[in-house]
Amino acid sequence: MTNGKISEQAVEMLNRAKAWWTTRLIDIRPGVIRIKGEPIENLIGNVGYAHMVWLMLRDEPPTPAQTRLLEAALVAAVDHGPQAPSIAISRMAVTCGAPLNGAMASAINVLDDIHGGAGQQCLALFQAIDSHAQTRPLDAAVQLALDGFVAEYGKVIPGYGHRFHPVDPRAVRLLALVDAAQASGEVEGRFARIGRQVEKALGERTGKQIPMNIDGATAVVYGELGFAPELARGLFILSRSVGILAHAWEQKNQGGRIKGPMPPDLGYTYLQDN
Repeated sequence: MTNGKISEQAVEMLNRAKAWWTTRLIDIRPGVIRIKGEPIENLIGNVGYAHMVWLMLRDEPPTPAQTRLLEAALVAAVDHGPQAPSIAISRMAVTCGAPLNGAMASAINVLDDIHGGAGQQCLALFQAIDSHAQTRPLDAAVQLALDGFVAEYGKVIPGYGHRFHPVDPRAVRLLALVDAAQASGEVEGRFARIGRQVEKALGERTGKQIPMNIDGATAVVYGELGFAPELARGLFILSRSVGILAHAWEQKNQGGRIKGPMPPDLGYTYLQDN
């Protein structure tokens, strides 16, 4: 500073610092908080959580129909019981003394490619099929995409079949909501057709019915709503975080110390070298 004035070098440094991070999401100044240009006080009490999720991720606010479908998908994936690895981890972490944030972080960290990534992988497959379908019939596009997927990743197709549910009730309900939205002209139904064609093709290939599961159904919803595959995983994590929090809190109130994945008296199998 010279004679009470900020030097040109200091101004340049300040401008560089302010330009280091750029965002179109939020504008915060003393007494002002705007989300995508909308004052936060206009949003509080007037829109729901699903609306805010959409508003943060997209360039335009959602229609009521889009909000309903997004909220349905978020509700559907909230929890799947204490044997789901992420849920079990949150409960075990609490019994090891972790606070809620530590339990949640531990659980969320395992929501990766195998446990938590199927929705992203399924939507990527659907989008590949959609691309192929621009130049060939849908059934041929499905076969082409499935061949490519199996060659690269193996025979397990994400979004289909379930280790516990012969028919996943969450998928049935979500597809019904997509069908209703299509009938009223709120979505195209393109990804619903793709998802069902994949289910048909898998049945023909394997000789048995392999129904769409929650990951496939949410991939349909997120595809119809125009979300990128990576966001399918992020949105799943937002949803499952509710279940993770609830189980961690329940376990905290139940008590217990250092609980492992199984009762200790059941033991485990020791594989001795011959």
